Amino acid sequence: MNDYDSVDILKGVGAKSKALFLKCNVNNIKDLGDYYPRTYESFLEPTTFSKMKLGERCAVSVKVHSRMVVRPARRLKLCLIDMVDSEGTINEICWFNMPFLANVFNINQQYVIVGEVTKRGTKLTINHPKYYTLEEYESLKGSFQPVYPLTEGLSNNLVVKSIKQLEGYFKAKKEYLDDDFLKSNDMMRLSDAYINMHFPGSLDTLILARNRIVFHEFFKFLMSLNRLKESNLKTPNNFNIKEDARVHKFITNLPYDLTRAQKETYEDILSDITGKYTMNRLVQGDVGSGKTVVALLALLTVILSGYQGAMMAPTEVLARQHYKKLKDILKPYGINVSLLTGSVKGAERKEVLNSIATHDTDLIIGTHALIQESVKYNNLALVVTDEQHRFGVKQRERFINKGNSPHVLIMSATPIPRTLAMMLFGDMDISVMDEKPANRLPIKNCVVGVGYRKASYKFMHDEINKGHQCYVICPMVCESDNSDAEDVISYSETLKDEIPNANIAYLHGKMKEEDKNSVLSSFAKGEVDILVSTTVVEVGIDVPNATFIMIENAERFGLAQLHQLRGRVGRGDSQSYAVFMYGKEDEHIKERLNVLADSNDGFYIAKKDLELRGPGDFFGIRQSGIMNFKVGDIYQDGKLLSLADKKLKDMIAEGVDLSKYKELDIPKDIELAI
Repeated sequence: MNDYDSVDILKGVGAKSKALFLKCNVNNIKDLGDYYPRTYESFLEPTTFSKMKLGERCAVSVKVHSRMVVRPARRLKLCLIDMVDSEGTINEICWFNMPFLANVFNINQQYVIVGEVTKRGTKLTINHPKYYTLEEYESLKGSFQPVYPLTEGLSNNLVVKSIKQLEGYFKAKKEYLDDDFLKSNDMMRLSDAYINMHFPGSLDTLILARNRIVFHEFFKFLMSLNRLKESNLKTPNNFNIKEDARVHKFITNLPYDLTRAQKETYEDILSDITGKYTMNRLVQGDVGSGKTVVALLALLTVILSGYQGAMMAPTEVLARQHYKKLKDILKPYGINVSLLTGSVKGAERKEVLNSIATHDTDLIIGTHALIQESVKYNNLALVVTDEQHRFGVKQRERFINKGNSPHVLIMSATPIPRTLAMMLFGDMDISVMDEKPANRLPIKNCVVGVGYRKASYKFMHDEINKGHQCYVICPMVCESDNSDAEDVISYSETLKDEIPNANIAYLHGKMKEEDKNSVLSSFAKGEVDILVSTTVVEVGIDVPNATFIMIENAERFGLAQLHQLRGRVGRGDSQSYAVFMYGKEDEHIKERLNVLADSNDGFYIAKKDLELRGPGDFFGIRQSGIMNFKVGDIYQDGKLLSLADKKLKDMIAEGVDLSKYKELDIPKDIELAI
């Protein structure tokens, strides 16, 4: 069995199943091996209702005490059955949209129910639990069963059966770390880590397996970064860029003073682009720190020296916003600005491509369309990319190869501690913008439970009446039978009832690109009052008129991602507000979320996230998509990142030939995102 064999060589995987796997980006055996569980079901010793603890997952041995009662609620059917435990305590257990269970449960039958403990009124209960006969549960007790991310039609059972057939493939993986290193760092062999990542025998085994897989991801990433660094090391500066008095006049004419951090960052850039070698610089600045102005100064300097500049945004909407703004700002300087995105087609596209090739265009703003083969630049000297974690290593290489090794400036609003940033961006110089313009009003924050939802609706209504706009963030796209988390589609319907005078739209990642762009564009134009969205709005949209954001089930996200989401508001002159609403009562959750209530400083929040995330948090809390690591989290796994960085440097210094380990191959078509 080889890496790039099709999954349909496996028993039980036919054409239909293969198509379902493809929907989950599982194209071959290697992808299937890397298709890790999203969580695990643990089968603990059953307890009683009186010993349940809020927020914990538990099992209770019960007898059926009553017939099912079905009650409608919102767009759900609540299916309620009284269950009695071994102490004689009766508890009403609820399933969602499962009336057929009336034919499953008979009075006095014994079951073990398993699920997360929640509160209904003043009483602890388990909503929508899984249920097992005593015999079924006894056979599973003490084990950890993998639960995989799925698509409609693909069952967890099929994924488990398919991956179990990979045992020989996993065992054949060649180890590239020496035994002394593995032993001294309490690290599992790679082959064992793959097996135990999918089918762990215990929590301790799972933690060891996960640590090794995370190390493996980081090691491969750092190795690819090292290759890029070696290929671009000290490339001579091929451009004769000079300081221009018009740039200083531009700064003087700004309606506000630049911050110290903005001035220092521009000086760093100026030193690079007028120096001996090609610039490769990362600008790290918190949301609202004024990075775009610094990028504009750099582009203006380059263009006034006679060269072309390019600016790449993560979304078409943001690219259009930049284009509209910069076109007007740069017009007095005789600078021509063009827009190039996926939706620019036909004669218009041909005209834009021609103006780029002939240097009729000085500044090109766009999306990933800027690095397509058909785009021919004419003396491109500076590339600026906005929101760096949507911009991959391979994409950077393609931009570098456009023209004559242009300078590269990457902007990041992601607060990454400096020690980690120096490893993750090891081929780059780093500038940190750690202050915000004085005219920015700090966002007012609050952390509340669902009991404050009605009050939040009223607040939104008031903000809309003032002419402002609002965001609501939900963790799910649509309603799920086995989750009480809020979803975008149902929530937008609820809001239409609660705030009937508002124009409400929803947005999620599964929508077609043109539909997403249409919704974002309408919101940016002020045609939509409330945008109900998943985290797809984390980057790529700038709406100064939006003053309120409410994040439902905030406990399901990492603090750094919540901070990024909060950054969608506070971009205009009006006071802005952020509400972090938690869906379950838990003191640890409140402690974490109150970090956001106490501070708007992204770097402080990232530091606290590192401190407050324990080993039990690595499933269930979604962190920002800062890197395309399947398992690793740069906040939680910073020590493993440091260890991988040190080990790679040691192996390179010792002359180890890493190319002989196919486990470390990085195919050209795979982009490791930075």
